Amino acid sequence: MVPITSLWMPVLLSAVAVFVASSIVHMVLPYHKSDYGKLEAEDDVMDALRKARVTSGDYLFPRPANRAALKDPAFLEKMKRGPAGLMTIRSSASPSMGKSLALWFIYCIVVAVFAAYLAGRALSPGAPFASVMRFAGTTAFACFAVGLWQNTIWLWRSAAITLKSTFDGLIYAVVTGAVFGWLWPH
Repeated sequence: MVPITSLWMPVLLSAVAVFVASSIVHMVLPYHKSDYGKLEAEDDVMDALRKARVTSGDYLFPRPANRAALKDPAFLEKMKRGPAGLMTIRSSASPSMGKSLALWFIYCIVVAVFAAYLAGRALSPGAPFASVMRFAGTTAFACFAVGLWQNTIWLWRSAAITLKSTFDGLIYAVVTGAVFGWLWPH
């Protein structure tokens, strides 16, 4: 067993390494460029949302008032006519990339702490690189990737986007596992 306090260096370095890897994935590699389409009548849709005074939040449409409404002919007609969807709206303020990057880095640290905890409970000092990489990497993969699958199941997220993000999670897991394996106490 390795105490989590002795794993602070792999926690921080793996978070930095994943942060760098994710920057490369999203700024250099082209496979995420097709993740989101552009609305053909974007200005009309935005005008309609402003007119409807839609505020920041998550919306389901059409949204039934209750379970019984799922069988209401008026609701069924709305579903039949379409479109149906989930929508996230944020305020019109320009997005803060700095805040998002800071939150992403904190998330990378949290994932690394979970990886450190599980690997530290399962392995002893001097454990082989491959064993450390397997425990830390599997934990990181579960955190970075597996949790995204429910968005395709329940929130109608594109399976292609989820698969690409799962691939990203695999990259981040390998990076995390490798850093832990490299810096594991002897």
